[in-house]
Amino acid sequence: MSKNTPKAIRGTQDIFGPDAEAFAFVVETFERVRKLYRFRRAEMPVFEKTEVFSRAIGETTDVVSKEMYSFEDRGGESLTLRPEFTAGIARAYLTNGWQQHAPLKLATHGPLFRYERPQKGRYRQFHQIDAEIIGAAEPQADVELLAMADQLLKELGIEGVTLHLNTLGDAESRDAWRAALVEHFRAVKGELSEDSQERLEKNPLRILDSKDPRDRGHVAGAPKIDAFLSDEARAFFDAVTSGLDAAGVKWQRAESLVRGLDYYRHTAFEFIPDEGSEAAGKLGSQSTVLGGGRYDGLMESLGGAPTPAVGWAAGIERLAMLCEGSGAEKLEVAIAAENADREDEAAEMAAIFRRAGFSTELFASGSPRKRYDKARKAEPAILISLDVRDGANSNNFSAIAQDFDREADATEIFAARTLG
Repeated sequence: MSKNTPKAIRGTQDIFGPDAEAFAFVVETFERVRKLYRFRRAEMPVFEKTEVFSRAIGETTDVVSKEMYSFEDRGGESLTLRPEFTAGIARAYLTNGWQQHAPLKLATHGPLFRYERPQKGRYRQFHQIDAEIIGAAEPQADVELLAMADQLLKELGIEGVTLHLNTLGDAESRDAWRAALVEHFRAVKGELSEDSQERLEKNPLRILDSKDPRDRGHVAGAPKIDAFLSDEARAFFDAVTSGLDAAGVKWQRAESLVRGLDYYRHTAFEFIPDEGSEAAGKLGSQSTVLGGGRYDGLMESLGGAPTPAVGWAAGIERLAMLCEGSGAEKLEVAIAAENADREDEAAEMAAIFRRAGFSTELFASGSPRKRYDKARKAEPAILISLDVRDGANSNNFSAIAQDFDREADATEIFAARTLG
């Protein structure tokens, strides 16, 4: 590489090989599971007007104040590369008349952008899968979303991860809890971390998220949401937990799990690696694998009518780290043209196998004498060699893999028929 060759931008990545296969495995599994739950696919622009995110996410959040990639276009309008999906989905719901489909189950995936310090599993351009139910106020919507997330993780083969669940109550419950938290933390303001002192006035619920040792003792003694829940909010949470039990989704209560933005209501949740699990070893025990909640107040912040909604998102890179070794499918058929005169025939045969649904690799380039060895090193289940010996066509068919997961007889018959 020349010293003049441009380098990749810090915090971006080129995904290739086993990493790319694991990435694709996550996306393909997500697509399959979302179809089981009848979630409709949606695609939104990668950039939006900046106000979509500043109004939806909140001016005081770190995402808006520090992490957004915003720029002015040639028309003088402020645009922002999307830092998350939900705000853009809400904008699309309102501007495209998708209300007619409510309750609307949507799923999407793609790149997101945040200017933050790159670290393991975290990038400035990263990718997420996302699922939302818009227009459903019933707790059953929360249960369905969580059951879908739980099934997705299981089908990805991810173990040692538990659903952590909390309620933020309805607007009345949340306001009463917020006031009690402000009173509690204000009394010890001087002992709190600088970040928490700042959050006390702007976003006191976020103090409960703090990992700073100076805050932990005060957080442990802080008022709990359960003391402020209205009867309706308590009944909603009870319906969610009983629905999860009925669906066979294991969960544990996490009273300090919060969402700082005012439009979040009721259910908040995260799937977190268990202490000492393999997932914790790869990501860290405090890492969130998948998270979300109910955001019944978001549409109003964008000028829409009050609309109940609940959703979750998960980082594809993080999930792929937990699925290492998955996605790379075994080669089923290798065809080696060991003689230049058999290359067209080999190409025709490869096309027949591929149309029949067999993953097939054609070895018909480079030295004809080395093609068989290259094909064998690819470790196919079936290896077919085409050669010319003593002026006559010579065909060699061998089943190499002992654990080929197709019915061996059917495969052999098909191959024999193809070889003529």
